[in-house]
Amino acid sequence: MNVGAAAGTRVVVGMSGGVDSAVAALRLREAGCEVHGLYMSNWDDQDAYCSNAQDYQDARLAARELGIVLHRVSFEPEYRQRVFAEFLDEYRRGRTPNPDVLCNREIKFGVCLHYARRLGARWFATGHYAQLGQDPAGPMLLRGADAHKDQSYFLCGVGRARFAQVLFPVGSLSKAEVRAQAQRAGLPLFNKPDSTGICFIGERPFAEFLAAYLPLQPGPIETADGRRLGTHRGLHFYTLGQRGGLEIGGVRGASGDPWYVARKDPGRNALIVVAARERAAAATAALRTGAVNWLVRPPTAPIDAAVKIRYRQPDQAARIAPLADGGARVEFESPQWAVTPGQTAALYAGARCLGGGVIEETL
Repeated sequence: MNVGAAAGTRVVVGMSGGVDSAVAALRLREAGCEVHGLYMSNWDDQDAYCSNAQDYQDARLAARELGIVLHRVSFEPEYRQRVFAEFLDEYRRGRTPNPDVLCNREIKFGVCLHYARRLGARWFATGHYAQLGQDPAGPMLLRGADAHKDQSYFLCGVGRARFAQVLFPVGSLSKAEVRAQAQRAGLPLFNKPDSTGICFIGERPFAEFLAAYLPLQPGPIETADGRRLGTHRGLHFYTLGQRGGLEIGGVRGASGDPWYVARKDPGRNALIVVAARERAAAATAALRTGAVNWLVRPPTAPIDAAVKIRYRQPDQAARIAPLADGGARVEFESPQWAVTPGQTAALYAGARCLGGGVIEETL
C-alpha cells in the first residue's frame, strides 16, 4: 500500500533506533499521517553485548528530530515464552531455528501490532524492506525493491490478515536512498551501521551464548562411511553446511579438502561431515515442511514456485505439493546443499511471496 493512503490517520511506527525505521516515520509524517513511534524492548540483559540502551537513545533522538511522540514498551515476557523458548527447544533437538521469522510472527506483527491498536492507530508500520499489494482476496506480500535488502523471507510466517493493518514505507527504496533521505532530513543516525545477528545475542560469540542455556553433549565427528575424525561439543553448536569451528583442521580429506557438516544423527549423537568435493553427493532433492502459512489461497494440487531455504539464497525452482497435514513436499529442480531442519522455506511466484513453512526433514 502507498503511504499516502494513510494520510490523516494515526500510524504507530516500530522504531528500533536504526535508520530504516526512522526514515519510515519520516516518510509517513511527510505524507500527512499522525505519526507515533514505538520502541519495544524484547531482551533486557544489560551486559557488554546488549545494545538496547543505545538503541533506545537513538530512537529518542530520531523521534525528537521528527517531532513525534515516542512510546516505550517491554515485551520481554512474551518474547521469552513465544520465541526464545522455542528457539532453545529446537536447538535441544539438534535443529537450527530462525528466531527472526518467529519474532515477526509472534511479537512484531502479533503483540506489538495489537499494542499499536491500543494506542489508537489505524496502521502499524516498520522499516522492513518489503512491499504490500492488494488482490481481491486480501493483502499481497511482495519483495522489497532493493534485492540486496529484501526482507520478505523473514515475513513469510506472518498471518495474511495482519498485513491489512501494516505499512512498509521504505520497501520501495534502496538502502542508499534511505540513508540519503535521512541525511537530507538532518537525522544524525543516517550513517549508523546496520544491526547484525540475532537480536538477543548481539555481537557476542554464538557458542558462548548457547552454552549458557544448553549443556555440552560431546559425541563423535564422523565421515559418511563411519570413520571417526574427532569429538564435537554438542549437536546444537553446529549447523548444516558449517565449515569453521569443527576442530578437526589437522585431519584432511583424501583430497586435502576442508570438512563441512553434512548432517546430524541425534540417535547416536554423531555429527557427520564430508569433504568439500563430496558435497554434491550429500545434496538433497526434496524436503517436507510443517504447516505452511499461505499468503495466497492454499493450492489443492502441486504448483511450480521459487523457493528460498535461507536468507539471501538465490531463488531455487521447485515443485510444491500440498500435504494432508497442512505441510508441503518441495521437490527441487536442482539438488540443494545443507537443507537445514528448523530453518524456513519461503515460497515465491515472481515478486510475490506465497507463504512459508518450517523445514521438518529432507526426503
